[in-house]
Amino acid sequence: MKQFYKSKSLLRLSFLFVLLFSVITVVNSCKKDDDEEFQDHVVQFEVKTTPGGVIKTIVTQVGTSKTDIFDPVGTTWKSDEFFVNSSQAQLNLDANASLPDTDSELTINLWIDGEIVKTDKKKGKGVLVASIDYSFLEL
Repeated sequence: MKQFYKSKSLLRLSFLFVLLFSVITVVNSCKKDDDEEFQDHVVQFEVKTTPGGVIKTIVTQVGTSKTDIFDPVGTTWKSDEFFVNSSQAQLNLDANASLPDTDSELTINLWIDGEIVKTDKKKGKGVLVASIDYSFLEL
């Protein structure tokens, strides 16, 4: 009889352990996911050439919104700072410029939250094209 009592007690203890483990598992699975929510970022596009260079065309694209800028004045162009949510799939910046010398440069920068995250630099004479593609989404 004592053995029967011990096995019955052991069975109850095992059942209690399984029930407790199940409850803890369910509670942990119902916690808020640790996935990062989408965030707003301050974005700015920049295009510059060495002195004597002429910027011909700038094309910017944020998500599906595209903007074309033709013949901006000067050797440096910067967009205004604007907010972009990280749910936007793609940021694109393309520029072409006519450069006078073989050591002339066309440089384009993508600024996000006050830091340059991507740069494309072309060096040479004639019409050169630089391009940046950036995505907030990790593949």
